[in-house]
Amino acid sequence: LPVNMGGGKGGADFDPKGKSDNEIRRFCYAFMKELSRHIGADTDVPAGDIGVGGREVGYMFGAYKSIRNQWEGILTGKGGNWGGSLIRPEATGYGLVYYVEHMIQYASGGKESFSGKRVAISGSGNVAQYAALKVIELGGTVVSLSDSKGAIIATSEKGFTPEIINVIADLKLNRKALTDLSSSSEYSSQFKYIEGARPWKHCGKVDVALPSATQNEVSADEAEALISQGAKFIAEGSNMGCTQEAIDI
Repeated sequence: LPVNMGGGKGGADFDPKGKSDNEIRRFCYAFMKELSRHIGADTDVPAGDIGVGGREVGYMFGAYKSIRNQWEGILTGKGGNWGGSLIRPEATGYGLVYYVEHMIQYASGGKESFSGKRVAISGSGNVAQYAALKVIELGGTVVSLSDSKGAIIATSEKGFTPEIINVIADLKLNRKALTDLSSSSEYSSQFKYIEGARPWKHCGKVDVALPSATQNEVSADEAEALISQGAKFIAEGSNMGCTQEAIDI
């Protein structure tokens, strides 16, 4: 298709952790007041990412409307009631898993799928959450998730359940860490928490790895560890999830 489309990354060093809704709203308005002159449907269309979910996009969308008196073609990730797309929150995670499903089928000549596969996932935001739920739906076993403070590794052969994924989603919606889950007696027996670690060297035997947290989160050593643990398929849900050294391996 003759679509003029590129890509880029930008943002701010404002840390929303520990901030009130009102503080975040005021920052979003101030940020958009300056940004609004440099974006548009044919220029640049911002989207959410780490620390920027539907709430923050909504704040910025409202600010843009107030400042520019228009709203068409600006910001992805909006709520469904103000111009957002249906299933947008799920799209990246689901798409990642569907893509890998085709990888598995192609590599196996159509004989294999996600069914029975052990899958290591990093991250615990939108991409990781919905990738995990789709893997489980397709018959796979999710054995890990993570955040900026550490990783959780399933201790049961059944891996994480949709119930736990939904509990994690609620935690992240309230800007809490996975450490809050590890302190819960209801779920703590179902996984082990490893502080300050990424999951790749701790997840045991896996067939698939899906880095879905941030950039450069799979190093050369970790790629070698995954391969030695049986991983045949690695696909990035995050932007540039693997270092170049990991890709070379």
